[in-house]
Amino acid sequence: MKMNVFRLAGDMTHLSSILVLLLKIHTIKSCAGISLKTQELYALVFITRYLDIFDRFTSIYNLLMKLIFLASSLSIVWYMRRHKAVRRSYDKDQDTFRHQFIVLPCLLLALVINHKLTFKEVMWTFSLYLEAVAILPQLVLLQRTRNIDTLTGQYVFLLGAYRVLYLLNWVYRYFTEPHFVRWITWIAGLMQTLLYADFFYYYILSWKNNVKLELPA
Repeated sequence: MKMNVFRLAGDMTHLSSILVLLLKIHTIKSCAGISLKTQELYALVFITRYLDIFDRFTSIYNLLMKLIFLASSLSIVWYMRRHKAVRRSYDKDQDTFRHQFIVLPCLLLALVINHKLTFKEVMWTFSLYLEAVAILPQLVLLQRTRNIDTLTGQYVFLLGAYRVLYLLNWVYRYFTEPHFVRWITWIAGLMQTLLYADFFYYYILSWKNNVKLELPA
């Protein structure tokens, strides 16, 4: 994948979202408002997407980003499940989205619609479909709790912004690279970005009016 300003900005925004979440967990020792279900789905996304991490070298940058996303997603899940102080702040009663029921449909879809019917290719396609809907438990949790702290709001906003920047990256590459067509990636990415539309609206509204972010139930 060729580098351009939109892809770089998208990667840095994605990385920033993770740093914001880790800052909240490390500094405040709290995961209040964060969905463990979403974090587990993201960990599964990165595990299945980066199966080629040791047998396909593209660049130092690419390898470093893969390692960071893998390590950070797994560490977040560990903190929320195992760290004594952090796990006490996890709202298990509100985070009840049955995320297992979106994993199987994504896997079945990847088996049917993929670029090539090989294990790694199906897993990579599965990771695209799963990432498109992985934010759902988090959005549902925010709607239920309604009381969204600043760092949680920034985390979700940066995740959404990363997807918008990647859409711009694909548009840029379509017009600058011959034969650049990635229908599966484009459709999954577009669906994922649209899921943030409602959150974006209320986030920008709260910032504009200088009031606490709340999502409608």
